[in-house]
Amino acid sequence: MNRVRIETRKKPQTKTNKSRITVCLIIAVVFFALFALRLIDWQLVHGNDYKQLAARSTGYTEKTEATRGEIRDRNGEGLVVNSTHYKVVLDKLYIDEKKLDTIILDLIALMEKTGEKWEDALPIELTGEGLLTYKKNCQEEISYLLSSQFLNMDENTTANICFDELIKRYKINSGYTPEQKRNLVSVYYNMELTGYSNSTPYIFADDIKQSTVGAVSENTQGIGGVDVQTYLTRGAEDPDIAPHILGSLGSLSEEEYNTLNAENKDYSLNDKIGKFGIELAFEDELRGKGGTKIIQRNTDGAIIDAVETENAHPGNTVFLTLDAKLQKTAVKSLADNVKAAKAQGVAESELYGEKGHGEDCDSGAVVMLSVKDFSVLAAASYPTYDLNKYSDYGSYYIKLTENENSPMYNRAFVGTFACGSVFKPCVACAALEEKIIDSKTEIFCKENYDYYPTNVVKCMHYHSNLNVTGALTQSCNYFFAETGRRLGIETMYLYAQRFGLGEYTGIEIEESKGILAGRDSTSWQAGNTVQAAIGQSDNAFTPLQLATYTATIANDGERLETRIVDKITNYEQTKTIKTFSSKSVCDCGVSQKNLDIVQNAMFDVAHSKDGTAYSVFGDYKVKIAAKTGTAENAGSDHSTFICYAPFDKPEVAVAVVMENGSKGKYAMQVAKDLLDVYFAQK
Repeated sequence: MNRVRIETRKKPQTKTNKSRITVCLIIAVVFFALFALRLIDWQLVHGNDYKQLAARSTGYTEKTEATRGEIRDRNGEGLVVNSTHYKVVLDKLYIDEKKLDTIILDLIALMEKTGEKWEDALPIELTGEGLLTYKKNCQEEISYLLSSQFLNMDENTTANICFDELIKRYKINSGYTPEQKRNLVSVYYNMELTGYSNSTPYIFADDIKQSTVGAVSENTQGIGGVDVQTYLTRGAEDPDIAPHILGSLGSLSEEEYNTLNAENKDYSLNDKIGKFGIELAFEDELRGKGGTKIIQRNTDGAIIDAVETENAHPGNTVFLTLDAKLQKTAVKSLADNVKAAKAQGVAESELYGEKGHGEDCDSGAVVMLSVKDFSVLAAASYPTYDLNKYSDYGSYYIKLTENENSPMYNRAFVGTFACGSVFKPCVACAALEEKIIDSKTEIFCKENYDYYPTNVVKCMHYHSNLNVTGALTQSCNYFFAETGRRLGIETMYLYAQRFGLGEYTGIEIEESKGILAGRDSTSWQAGNTVQAAIGQSDNAFTPLQLATYTATIANDGERLETRIVDKITNYEQTKTIKTFSSKSVCDCGVSQKNLDIVQNAMFDVAHSKDGTAYSVFGDYKVKIAAKTGTAENAGSDHSTFICYAPFDKPEVAVAVVMENGSKGKYAMQVAKDLLDVYFAQK
């Protein structure tokens, strides 16, 4: 068998292929050679330099805070504003430690020359005779100074011995005068207390006058480490006129932190956040946006570089519908009249030997709305408190919580009160519209309405025959008890809802819904209806709801959303970002004819000699429509009052509630004071 031999020959390399391989090899050699040279440079030639630099510096990103937006009234007057302040700071990073004694003494002399206070924390002072003694009323500070946490000396150690120890501790030169020694020790002592270090500058003097800024700058030129810094503080201009509305900031809880960051809000645990009021409701607008900067520090903690990579942006300015002048009037008048009602109540209780005359009147609230758009012009709650002193669980906060009159309770928007006879215009509107009565229907008042023996309604007077106008003018309980019985509770509360009673008003901050008798009652009997018709039973409404109800009557039956925010601008107030307007909620479903009957009757309440408000408003310069009320409850009766003005072209509506006020004249006076200022401004 023959075998076939097969030979394979290699294809000869061409000249071109050899050239390509050679070029690639050369490139590879050059690349690795350059890399090797760079490694030699990094590790052998400059290795120690790079190693020291890496060991020396640490870079990290730091968050910068944004300036929080301000809150202003409708006219631009500041309610919560940021104020610029100045402080003298010593920065250890840049100061010459050998010259620190001289720098401190020169600064003290400059502060005394300009009338400024420097941070003097040492509880040891020099007497006029040049003797050292402990300061009076500083026992806590003295105890700490001598304690094991600091000097570790016996508690009976004299001021002289203690001071000598401090002189040694801070290495004070013996050549200084006693006063200079004492001042130097005080500054060094406070530096130690406040953690003065490379990373913590020392605040030498805080909140200095602007005129002092120039003097400090001029006298410290060329001296490193002494700086005048600007900072902002946030506070209420008039801290007690609207704390319940403005709200405050507080520390972020762990729950808030988790919730907000789950929504990508980027909060840190050290941030402050709005806790209630406008500060809470408009947190996103007011907060602003923080920036970032990259900090480079060496191993000693010294800053060697700081670069801001993202600027902070201030929060927006929120303009409220409040008028600051009216708000101040509301607060003052409410306080004055609560005190006056209480004083008269105490006097009458002593005179008659019985309670129930207003001796327990300690609180109240008032709300004034614009009829045009249902915006809040003023809303005060008494007692009030100082918003600038308020803080999370501080001593002032604890005192507020212990006050039995609950100053932090927003009676104007959250408090619900039995309203009494101010409810009667609503019942009249419903009965007229449902044709239960007409303008001529008369009901004979014999003082005690006893249709339901278990729910006898007492009238203040024996009125005889009255129609709806007379019944509203003289506030006849008998007439409205019978009218309410005929109307029925379901129809009664349906009309009340349309007028905004027992309904949320739409205000942007926290409010109560109130309680509407029948609808919200846990149990009900037919006899309860007659009590509900005169504003008793379970009826309990906020002053804000009463003002909204009054504005709805004045607005010919159309109810709008009640609001307290006017607009939002940028921080500089140069650009409007958003404006607010009130939407129509509903029409109360009462014809103009029937509204006219009720409105004219409310006019007679104030201007007819038989009217229950005639004593205060009978000769008032502006014609108004009004209704008085007295509500039974535990203690003295509540005193309530609603009105709108001017009668022919309504502009404002007012509601006042004085808890246990008893006498209606004081609630009326609060409304009168507000109307006086409102029309004086016009």
